[in-house]
Amino acid sequence: MVGPDEMAFLRQNVLGEGGDAQGLLDYLKKMQANDPAFCHAIQVDKNGCVVNVFWADARAKAAYRHFGDAITFDTTYKKNKHMMPFVTFSGVNHHLQTVIFGCALLMEETEFSFIWLFETWLAAMGGKAPCSLVTDQNRAMKAAIGKVFPNSCHRFCKWSILSRTKQKLTHTYSEHPTLRDELESCVLETETISTFETTWMSIIDRYDLRKNSWLQAIYNIRQKWVPLYLMDTFFAETFPTWKLETMNDFYKKYFNTKTTLEVFLNQFDLSLAGRYEDEAKADMDAYLNKATTKTASLIEKQAAGTYTKAVFSRFQEEFTESLGFIIQKTEDGCISKYSITKYEDPSDTFCVTYNASNKMANCSCKYFEFSGILCRHILGVYIIVDPRTLPTEYFMKRWTRKARDDDALLEDNNNNTHDEDASQSTTSRYNTLCADAIRCAEKGAGSEAVYKAAKDILQKAYEEIIAYERNTGQGSQRDVININEDVTIDDAMNDKSMPDSGRKVTNLLGQFVNSTWSPV
Repeated sequence: MVGPDEMAFLRQNVLGEGGDAQGLLDYLKKMQANDPAFCHAIQVDKNGCVVNVFWADARAKAAYRHFGDAITFDTTYKKNKHMMPFVTFSGVNHHLQTVIFGCALLMEETEFSFIWLFETWLAAMGGKAPCSLVTDQNRAMKAAIGKVFPNSCHRFCKWSILSRTKQKLTHTYSEHPTLRDELESCVLETETISTFETTWMSIIDRYDLRKNSWLQAIYNIRQKWVPLYLMDTFFAETFPTWKLETMNDFYKKYFNTKTTLEVFLNQFDLSLAGRYEDEAKADMDAYLNKATTKTASLIEKQAAGTYTKAVFSRFQEEFTESLGFIIQKTEDGCISKYSITKYEDPSDTFCVTYNASNKMANCSCKYFEFSGILCRHILGVYIIVDPRTLPTEYFMKRWTRKARDDDALLEDNNNNTHDEDASQSTTSRYNTLCADAIRCAEKGAGSEAVYKAAKDILQKAYEEIIAYERNTGQGSQRDVININEDVTIDDAMNDKSMPDSGRKVTNLLGQFVNSTWSPV
C-alpha cells in the first residue's frame, strides 16, 4: 500500500509544484482533439484533489474487441524508485505482441479507488468483462476485482512472486544462487500438479526451508498463481516462460527523476506508435508470406495458412513434439481414450478423449483451454485418427491472420439492432455511430489504395446522410451533443475512505465548468 507520505510525493511528482494539473489537462485535451473516440475520467477526493485518472483511445478500444479475453493489469511502477504511478491494462495480440487497452495514473490504492478504476475501464471497453485477469498481489485490488469482475478468473502474476526470491530468501540465496532458477523451473516446466508438488517439496527439503514463512505463504495460495492449477481458463499464454513487456521495462528506457508527466506521456505515446508500426509490419508480412512448414503433413499446412507466423511457430513446436510420444488406446468406441507418455520419461501420463462423431478431442493437460493452441498430446492422436485436417473450432480467431477482420457492422445490420439503437438517446446513437466509424477507419488505413477508396465511400455516405436529413425535415441536433461526454470527473464527497490531502484541481475543474459530464 502507498502511505500518506508516499502519496504526497506521487502527487508532487505527477502534477508538479503548481498543483493545477495543467500538463495533464493539456495532454487529455490534445488526445481528445486528435481522437473523437478518446475517453477519459478523473476521480477527485472530497477536497477536490486528483486521486486517479483514466484514459483510453480508439485503438485501445479496438484492440480490446479483438484481444480483450485475457488481461494483465500492470502496476510494476511500484518497483521504480521514482514512483510515477502509471498503470496499464494490457494483453497480447495475434502476433504475440503486447497491446494496450487503457492507462491510468493511480495515486490512491484503496478498494474504493480500484473499484472506480475497474468500473470506468470496463464501461469504456463496452461493458464486456475479460475471461481472465493477471495482477500483482494486493488485498484492496483483489477485493475490487471480486466485485467488478465476479465471473473473471483472477490470477496473481507468477513473475512478480518469483522475483521476490532473492529478497525473501537472502541468506539461502547467497549460498545457493541457483535457488530461483530451480523454483522457476518447478513452476514453469513441470507438466502435472503431482510433479509440481513433489518437485517443490524436494527443493524445500534440499535447502531446509520448511519453516520459511514466505515459501509457506506462496505455496498455500499456489492455486492463485501457479499455472498448472488454472489450466482450464484461457490466459493467452502460449509458452511457459512467456511474459508481457511490463511498465518497469518502459521506465528503464525512458524515465528518470527529472522527467515531467508531460514528457513521460509523450514518450509513452511514441512507444505505442512504435508498437502499432510493429503490428502493421507483422500484418503485412503475414499477408505476403506464408509460414514455412517442416513436414509434408496436411495438418501442419492447414495451420501455416491459418495462424500468424508467431502463433504458427508455437503450434509447430507442439506439432513436432507430438511425434515423440507413446500413444496407446485404452478405450474404444464412438468416444475413445488414449494414454500419452514420453519415450524417455513415462512418469507423466496424459489422457486424450476423442469423439469420432464430431471429431473433437480434449486432453487432461488442458493446454488448449489455457493457451488457445492445441497441445502435442491431442495432435499426436489426430495424426493417428485423422491426419488430413483439424476441426476449425481449434483455430481461435484471435490467433489467426484474420483476427482483426471485423464483420460487426454486417452482423448488426442483419440482426436489425440499429432499430433498437434508434430508440436510445442522442448520445447513445452518437456513440454507436462513432464505434462503426472507427471500424471503417481501421480497415481504411491499411494501405494508400484502400485509404483513398474509404475516403470516397465515406464522402458519399456523408452526402447521403445530409440529403436524408433534409428530406425528412429533421434538423441537425449537434447542439445537444457534446463530443467530450466521454470525460467524467467523479468525486468522493460522501465517501469517508477517500484521503483528505492532495493536489487541488480547481483550475482544472474550472476549465470544464460549461461541459456536460456523464459516465464513460
